[in-house]
Amino acid sequence: MSTDQTIKIAIGADHAGFDYKELLKSHLTGYEVKDFGTYSADSVDYPDFAHPVAEAVEQGAYTFGVLVCGSANGVAITANKHQGIRAAICWLDELAALCRQHNNANVICIPARFVSEDLAKQMVTTFINTEFEGGRHAGRVGKISC
Repeated sequence: MSTDQTIKIAIGADHAGFDYKELLKSHLTGYEVKDFGTYSADSVDYPDFAHPVAEAVEQGAYTFGVLVCGSANGVAITANKHQGIRAAICWLDELAALCRQHNNANVICIPARFVSEDLAKQMVTTFINTEFEGGRHAGRVGKISC
C-alpha cells in the first residue's frame, strides 16, 4: 500500500466490527492511525465509537475515518449527523472509489457481516488513495450540509 505520512486515519467499530477493525489497523501500516474503540468483542453501542471518529475527522484532526459494524448502517447514520461528515457505506471496491470521486466522502463505513476481510482491506486502500474529482461534483457536495 502506498502511504503518505500526512494522512491520519481515525478508526472505530462496535462489537460486530471489532475483528475487522483490528485487521484494518494492521493493514494501515505507514499511516498515523488512532483507534477510538471498541477494544473487545463484548457487546457495545455503536454511537459511542462512531461519534468520536466523526468528531475527529470533522474537526480536522484526522484526514479520514473508518467505521465498522455489522451492517454499516448504524455507524453511517450516526457519523452523518455531523455537519462536516460525508460517511458512505461501501460493500464493493467500486463504491469506495465513487464515494470519494463524486461525494468527497471522508468516512468509509464497512459492513463486516457482508464483506470479506480481503475486500474490506481493498476498499479502505481504494478509499484513501482516490481523489475527489471536484468539477460538477463540487457544487453537489456543497449542497449537502443543512
